[in-house]
Amino acid sequence: MKRLACLAVALAVGSFGCTKNSTSPSTTSPTKPTFTADLRPANEVPPVTGSEASGSGTATMTFDVTKDAAGNITSSTVTFVVNLTGFPAGTPVNIAHIHEGASTCACPVVISTTLAASENTTLANGSGSFVKAGITADPAVTQRILANPAGFYFNVHSTLNPGGMARGVLIKVQ
Repeated sequence: MKRLACLAVALAVGSFGCTKNSTSPSTTSPTKPTFTADLRPANEVPPVTGSEASGSGTATMTFDVTKDAAGNITSSTVTFVVNLTGFPAGTPVNIAHIHEGASTCACPVVISTTLAASENTTLANGSGSFVKAGITADPAVTQRILANPAGFYFNVHSTLNPGGMARGVLIKVQ
């Protein structure tokens, strides 16, 4: 009987050591990493001058990622929420996307919001917003953004400034 009691105590101690401590910090990244960009006409290359130079905005990009058992991103979509203010009434926003590269260059687009030149979002009173959800993103690009958000920028384009009317570097918030 004494041996059985000793065995029970040993099993209890052993199993206690194998339980997961729920207060330990997670070492995995969130499955919905979120980034923002502070959009300014002065950040464009070259800086925007003229009537659209007075505006500003923010872009929030929330990624929904799926990872395999090894932690590699296997699929990714992104939701863009863009808010603009202080632009001239009637400003048409016609393209918006994420570029990879230094904020001082005209670098390649890596994720488009799918807002197209034929689909203007008009800032009727100089302010407005748009949302683009469920946009497919290349998993490799998403991984690079997670690893180095400062190596990417978001910008919006208008008819008056087809090269870009406001841009900002990605900053991870979650």
